Amino acid sequence: MESIKHIIQHVPIEYYIVISAIMFSIGVAGVLLKRNAIILLMCIELMLNAANLLFVAVSAYTQDPSGQVFVFFVLVVAAAEVAVGLAIIVMLYRNFDSVNINMLDKLKW
Repeated sequence: MESIKHIIQHVPIEYYIVISAIMFSIGVAGVLLKRNAIILLMCIELMLNAANLLFVAVSAYTQDPSGQVFVFFVLVVAAAEVAVGLAIIVMLYRNFDSVNINMLDKLKW
């Protein structure tokens, strides 16, 4: 059975760059076009995962583990972002019975 490192080295790095760019672009389009808070959080997570994919691919390609260590820290930040984001969504739903982010304007004083 081939190891992941061996498989990654056989696939050209350009493929990972293209896949990561497509994933990141889909995430950006979702953030800019959608008004649902849950979809917004999913698109932010998609952008973070696109960056993580590129970090791991470049790390394996250059045989430098620092990219994989950086992915660990990005995942920790993403977990904190999800916790805070879901708390905001729950608060928004309890107050307005909707998860539309346009309702956040009504929370101003």
